[in-house]
Amino acid sequence: MTIPVELKQISDTVWELPASYKKGMRVPARIIGTPDLIRAMDAGVFEQVTNVATLPGICRCALCMPDGHWGYGFPVGGVAAMDVEKGGVISPGGIGFDINCGMRLMLTNLTEEEVRPHLKQLVDKLYEHIPAGVGRHGLLDLTRGDFADVLEKGSAWCVKRGYGWQEDLERTEEGGCFKGADTAMVSDRAVARGRNQVGTLGSGNHYLEIQVARPEHVYDAALAARFGLTRPNQVVVMFHCGSRGFGHQVASDYLQSFLDVMTSKYGIPVLDRELACAPFASPEGQAYFAAMKCAANMSFANRQVIQHRVREVFADVFGRDPKDLGLRQIYDVSHNTAKLEEHVVQGERRTLLVHRKGATRAFAPGMPGIPAAFGDIGQPVIIGGSMETGSYLLVGTPGAADTFYSTAHGSGRTMSRQKAKKLWRGQELQRQMQARGILVRTASYAGLAEEAGGAYKDVDQVIGATQAAGISHRVVRFSPIGNIKG
Repeated sequence: MTIPVELKQISDTVWELPASYKKGMRVPARIIGTPDLIRAMDAGVFEQVTNVATLPGICRCALCMPDGHWGYGFPVGGVAAMDVEKGGVISPGGIGFDINCGMRLMLTNLTEEEVRPHLKQLVDKLYEHIPAGVGRHGLLDLTRGDFADVLEKGSAWCVKRGYGWQEDLERTEEGGCFKGADTAMVSDRAVARGRNQVGTLGSGNHYLEIQVARPEHVYDAALAARFGLTRPNQVVVMFHCGSRGFGHQVASDYLQSFLDVMTSKYGIPVLDRELACAPFASPEGQAYFAAMKCAANMSFANRQVIQHRVREVFADVFGRDPKDLGLRQIYDVSHNTAKLEEHVVQGERRTLLVHRKGATRAFAPGMPGIPAAFGDIGQPVIIGGSMETGSYLLVGTPGAADTFYSTAHGSGRTMSRQKAKKLWRGQELQRQMQARGILVRTASYAGLAEEAGGAYKDVDQVIGATQAAGISHRVVRFSPIGNIKG
């Protein structure tokens, strides 16, 4: 791929395209990464991040994280902060179709040696108890009224009904609920698509993994201990999913709504239809913000119910209470959201709407919004890799101020799903992974091929770039031993 000649390296890990690069850019565009990662970026990243830099109200710069790749509107890995008091916009393309897609990490007090004899039974039962795949329905039979409560209350609705523990809420971003969700702002079509999907993984790159923290991959033992990771080869459970068809429909509805008014009503030039937007303070912008919060809360509830099922399965397989097994939540982080936050811009504290599309919030120690248990060490950050490699637990750092306290969210694709299916066969990939000690159950062999490790960037390189850039600090790497996929 040809890198734009205008791209300048301004530090070991920061690269910039100036505002003069493209007509209409209001700020520069910056990409975080090592030289190798920059060379591996697809052309769409440079095109899209500079398009984002043209949006009204954008502050400081448009950003792309080290795992960045082409997406819808924004690149995946894109971050943009809009000044809501100076005409800043909100854009569904800067949040994503899978609103509040995120990661949840659970602790156990078991070791790999204790789990291995039960691994096949665990993987099979998790696959049976947690619906995965396109269009799958969850195990909760929700009325329309129940679902409306879920959309406004998020994880708390689940905990109140026995699908979790109070401490889960304390270890979830935003306490598991975006305040201000308004069900009147979502369509009947969205409700119909989402009402029966609470407690489901979905398809694509969504997964649930049983993972191991091996001693050689504990990079900060003191911080690992703060999270409860104290035993050699300790087992954790990590999963990645979002708001399913509900979030997709909310995004689709408002993309069309914004296209209808963006130019005709608000005079915003259309550089890319996928960047459809409206002023945040406008009726349309506020309606979408309230609907987006509904989808975020559905996603929190989705992960909460899945976590409950994980606890049930482990308790059944080991014949012990989930608390006795140490099945506590470490943290739940979002990576497809827009949030009102205060940040310092040119020495002045301002209220900004921070879009993170395939990027994770990474608040530094002492910042509000971090659970009390981690206030002095920084917000936990969970970054998933491919099912063949590994995933990471990190913490936020003061250096992330330059990225509006944002970091990567995964390893990032290097090729299309179509190309991956041409290079790998799902059944053969499953056999190869089993030979390496990773058991996989999948709803679709074609879907499994799409997620082959070779279709993704090297997660260790991505994490190395975030560490070198000072936007998050690595604590421990987890290796997969069991996986369920849609």
